Amino acid sequence: MTTKTNDIARAQEGDVLYDTSEKVFPDIQAEPGEKAFVFIHSVPFEGSVALVNLLTSTRLRRKGFDVSIVLYGPAVLIASATRGYPAVGKEGFPGNLSMNKQLKVLMDEGATIYACRFAMGALYGMREDDLIEGVKAFNPLDVLDSALTAWREKAFQLNTWTV
Repeated sequence: MTTKTNDIARAQEGDVLYDTSEKVFPDIQAEPGEKAFVFIHSVPFEGSVALVNLLTSTRLRRKGFDVSIVLYGPAVLIASATRGYPAVGKEGFPGNLSMNKQLKVLMDEGATIYACRFAMGALYGMREDDLIEGVKAFNPLDVLDSALTAWREKAFQLNTWTV
């Protein structure tokens, strides 16, 4: 049996454990006219992917990119204006509406948000009127054409799928 030979003090709240001053890569800012397309096919709250993509989208917007977010499949639920519990707009738990709030931040800062009509209607019975104000519904054929538009415009693309 081995006996513990070293006691290390526990980290305390406020202790800095990491070097946050070092940055390895250059801080790239968008050049005039540069675009970014973020494609999200993710179930809200089934993981952190959708929220991380929205936060990344916010960072891209603040770096000067013209940001378009394409919500399709289960990701259209992120844009539902009818979420909340026990009432619409009320958080059933802290952070429950974090994605809805982040979409509003993005739109306030100039991003464009799209939601697929097929996923809304065929998969979730969600009406266009149920979208957060400012989110643009689109034809399911536009999923491919939005990706081709991004490719043709040489835009940065971030694609995430979760199932």
